[in-house]
Amino acid sequence: MARQADGLCSSAICIAEMACLAHRKVREDPANRLDAEIRQNLFLDDLNSGVITPVPVTERLLRRVETAARALPDACYLRTCDALHLVTAAGLGLVEVWTNDRHMLAAKPHFGLLGRSV
Repeated sequence: MARQADGLCSSAICIAEMACLAHRKVREDPANRLDAEIRQNLFLDDLNSGVITPVPVTERLLRRVETAARALPDACYLRTCDALHLVTAAGLGLVEVWTNDRHMLAAKPHFGLLGRSV
């Protein structure tokens, strides 16, 4: 999917998310430290080479998250980083988000987005 896309972008929060994910995988033991480091470095290589464009987290973006959260239905389960990604995508005029996060996929319609589980 990534190779066929016109371009890839993500909220810059993905840098912290990937670092914490690598740590979690080692802690929970599905990956050893070397494997986690290799995967994290591949991700950082994609960022540094422009394969993935990180979109800055600005105060304006955070204010848009706050506004969007106020408008969500009570039953909508939405975590902070997921909201940042969804507001970032909607603000860029994107049509679709790719994630394996079921909560983010469930919340996407509230941001006018389609989604794919990857």
